[in-house]
Amino acid sequence: MPALVEEGRAKVNLSLRVVGRRADGYHDLESVVAFADCADRLTLEPGGELRLATTGPLAAACGETSDNLVFKAAKLLADAVPNLKLGAFALDKVLPVAAGIGGGSADAAAALRLLARLNNLSLDDPRLRKVALATGADVPVCLFSRACDMTGVGEQLLPLALPSMPCVMVNPRVPVATKDVFQELGLRNGELLVGATDVLEAPAWPEQGGSIADWVEVLETVANDLEAPALRIEPVIGDVLGALRSSAGVKLARMSGSGATCFAIYGASAGAHAAAETIRRDHPGWWVHAGTLS
Repeated sequence: MPALVEEGRAKVNLSLRVVGRRADGYHDLESVVAFADCADRLTLEPGGELRLATTGPLAAACGETSDNLVFKAAKLLADAVPNLKLGAFALDKVLPVAAGIGGGSADAAAALRLLARLNNLSLDDPRLRKVALATGADVPVCLFSRACDMTGVGEQLLPLALPSMPCVMVNPRVPVATKDVFQELGLRNGELLVGATDVLEAPAWPEQGGSIADWVEVLETVANDLEAPALRIEPVIGDVLGALRSSAGVKLARMSGSGATCFAIYGASAGAHAAAETIRRDHPGWWVHAGTLS
């Protein structure tokens, strides 16, 4: 059987509200999630035991194979599905690690899609959904890699009709651990950050056909609640936001996820590419991508 290939597209949190911390320690979130046109590439050679090889410009940042979410997702699915066919994974790693864009989660989701194809499983198979959530909070949304409103601990997904948005994504090549950002946020078990009134008055997202301007107008009314604690941990995030917010034609700029990657939305692709070139010139050590979110 020929090798199977999937892309692990970068996830971007256009908004991220922390509703509160549950009694079990997990945080309830509400986030508008989009996906970028930059991605890792995952290949599966069917047959034999489960294996994983990592290559690409950022392979060294992936750590031990046993800790990789591709490996974790595959093992969990093998435990859930009797006689699951496995094989050798090869990951071409181009997305920054611990960057707030779900790179590891996107890779794990790509692994689940590959194994689903190999084993004739539907992506709606409840075992696949359960394994995705057990692998990581961002894996369920990455499984389908389509724009949605994500709530709960990542398991509740409402599809959204997002237009194609020209964007620039920038990472200062400084890893930020999600657990450290939530620790800095400082919520106690059972503590709410968003009250019942805030939930009832949550913004209504634009319907099918909504323009970039429509989306930016609504997104400006919400924020990323993790931006402030992440800035306290890594102040360089402020430099990234400053570079994006000072660029010509920018409509909205903020941090994605728990950082340190930040993004900016533009009205036209030419503006995004011009901004990216300027940022690359001024900050040659940063990771910069100009493309689209959808």
